[in-house]
Amino acid sequence: MADAERTGVVYLVGAGPGDVGLLTLRAVECLREADFVLYDYLTSPRALDFAPPHAELLCVDQLPGAHPQRWPHIHDRLIAEARKGRTVVHLKGGDPLIFGRGGEEAEALRSAGVRYEIVPGVTAAFAAGAHAEIPLTHRSHASAVALVTGHEHPGKASSRLDWDALARFPGTLVVYMGVARLPVICQELIARGRAPDTPAALVHRASTGDQLTVAGSLATLDEAVRAAGATSPSLVLVGPVVGLKPKASWAEARPLAGMRVLVTRPKAQGLPFVRQLEHLGAVADLLPAIEVREPADWGPTDAAIDQLRAGAYGWVVFTSANGVAAFLARLKTRRLDARTFGTARIAAIGPATAAALAERMLMADLVPKESNAEGLAATLDPACRGTRVLLAVAVQGREELRTQLAAIATVDVAPVYEQVEAVPEAPEIFDRLRRGEYRAVTLTSPNVAKALLGACDETVRDRFRSGHTALVANSERLAKWLDDTGYPSVKAAGPTANDLVNRLIQLRGST
Repeated sequence: MADAERTGVVYLVGAGPGDVGLLTLRAVECLREADFVLYDYLTSPRALDFAPPHAELLCVDQLPGAHPQRWPHIHDRLIAEARKGRTVVHLKGGDPLIFGRGGEEAEALRSAGVRYEIVPGVTAAFAAGAHAEIPLTHRSHASAVALVTGHEHPGKASSRLDWDALARFPGTLVVYMGVARLPVICQELIARGRAPDTPAALVHRASTGDQLTVAGSLATLDEAVRAAGATSPSLVLVGPVVGLKPKASWAEARPLAGMRVLVTRPKAQGLPFVRQLEHLGAVADLLPAIEVREPADWGPTDAAIDQLRAGAYGWVVFTSANGVAAFLARLKTRRLDARTFGTARIAAIGPATAAALAERMLMADLVPKESNAEGLAATLDPACRGTRVLLAVAVQGREELRTQLAAIATVDVAPVYEQVEAVPEAPEIFDRLRRGEYRAVTLTSPNVAKALLGACDETVRDRFRSGHTALVANSERLAKWLDDTGYPSVKAAGPTANDLVNRLIQLRGST
């Protein structure tokens, strides 16, 4: 045991069927502790966001060999990383012990004396049943479920599956990895006694916004699947319960179901928005076009904080959630807290900024009806006349608010963060843009738009210009900038995430 304790630990973690929201709490805990994450190519890339920044990430596809020859390399790598004293996670699609070779990996780790833990995940069969609204069991139709791999050929002599027994099985059959052999599977079940009109369905990418369900019978399913163009990864469900599926399941009826959207906000704000879109059925990808960083010089902000502590300001004005986070983080760095504000009143440019303050136990005294610099200045006008005002803004912040307030008050500026163009290398996302797979790209400022457009080639920019891929702007100022630059835009009613969501729903309904 002493040797095992010196080696580190391996977690064999089920990543679920694709929706990152179906990760278990234990899976997230393991990822947050990881030093090294080996992930299967079918796992959601968003699950990797739970790993700490220092963690090394490696896809199994990067290991030597084709699929059948890769498993010894997987075992060796897990063992080697653990023996370095690292916390290792192998993130596996679905559940590690259901057609996931988790048992073989556990055996290899056990033989090597490496400490390990198996973390179960939501297997694809259960996700397909829930999201396609096909109850795998039903007291009037099925009291048993059989999980079967379609990777074996039903007719081969060495098959370990008893297809005669499966044809007679009184419950629901769920066939994994059976798309390539779907015609043979259906034919064999019929030949061995299953009624040709037995309800059957294929569920593609269960639980994701890409989910596609093709329903029919054993006699018709293969033709229907070919007509729909459905491919792997998919599952086949066979049995009377398939006939209970409504025309559109709750998942397939969501307002953004199947709509692919690209989000370009910085990661801290972008990830919650991506999740909001996913809850509504969208396939959302995140490509942060700008990065929020600390200012190069904290001197002016620290001087303003000292003045705030001394009671010099009547108002502190925040123009973004980023500004709130940065200002409060600076207070914490200086071992200060909310008492620093003293009697100063607080203004927020809009509800999102006010919410960011509320999360930190600070309530905005003023939030304008119009969430922009002009609306904030107009609302502040009668309240701050003759006072001293502190603006917590970006280094590259707009001058309009400062200029307007300077006419009625003494204004100091605290630059608390900097926005830097930092579009990441993301070949898959740019390929999707070139192919026109995104219905919409959401934009939240001219800085974000400039950074994104600068990173795109002419093929992508032409798709924006033609409107094939809609550019959805969250403000009149941004919409005008895009239009003046030659890119038609679709404007949301306001600047909030909900405003963008409502505009996307309208856009999807119009196509």
